[in-house]
Amino acid sequence: MVLIGAHVSPADLINEAHKRDAQIVQIFLGNPQSWSAPTFSFPGGAEVMKQALIDANIGVYVHSPYLVNIPTTNNKVRIPSRKMLQQTVDAAALIGARGVIVHGGHVPKEDEPEAGFANWKKAVHQLDMKVPVLIENTAGGERAMARKLEAIAKLWDAVGHTDVGFCLDTCHAWAGGLELPDVVQKIRAITGRIDLVHANDSKDAFNSSRDRHANLGVGEIALDELVECIKAANAPVITETPGEVEEQAADIALLKKRLG
Repeated sequence: MVLIGAHVSPADLINEAHKRDAQIVQIFLGNPQSWSAPTFSFPGGAEVMKQALIDANIGVYVHSPYLVNIPTTNNKVRIPSRKMLQQTVDAAALIGARGVIVHGGHVPKEDEPEAGFANWKKAVHQLDMKVPVLIENTAGGERAMARKLEAIAKLWDAVGHTDVGFCLDTCHAWAGGLELPDVVQKIRAITGRIDLVHANDSKDAFNSSRDRHANLGVGEIALDELVECIKAANAPVITETPGEVEEQAADIALLKKRLG
């Protein structure tokens, strides 16, 4: 049975999971728009959080901050990005996380993507991967490392010999110009794996380059096409959809029904 859950607040993640009937959750450990070191807002800290997750039989993934951009040639961003990714991995290990998700990132417009692939290779070699690291495909950017299939292939040439995994975001794939009916097959042909799915509809048109999530069945992606893509991935599923408990619980309920 595929595990299905949602992105929730870490401070009360067990109750938030139960309210949504989620079997797994995804959290940030701190402000996703900050370079500050990861923190544990759960009462009692990391040790208590880990035990609470075990007692509730709920798995957890940690999403790295949005500022992290591993491949960039800008030293003022790349160096703190490597540090932040390691800090996030270390913190995730303390709570028994199933993995850390990080965006593929991009290089500045004046630089060639090859520099970014090389920077990813260096970063992975230096990373103490206490928990799996899953690179997520992104919606926009012509010099993105994980938007187009050709770029993902070059990225995997650089990091695929390690145990780095892949997170497929359905909204990002759609907005990035990847056809959903065969995207799972094509990505698996490159990476050999899909470790997690971010199940999101899109508010915008195909190949729009816009990363705006919608609740399942109310965006621009045909629901049957979206469900079949998620089903084909056969991996744990996290929804990152708008709204509060009611809307997100409805998305989880829909997936549980359609995925069987």
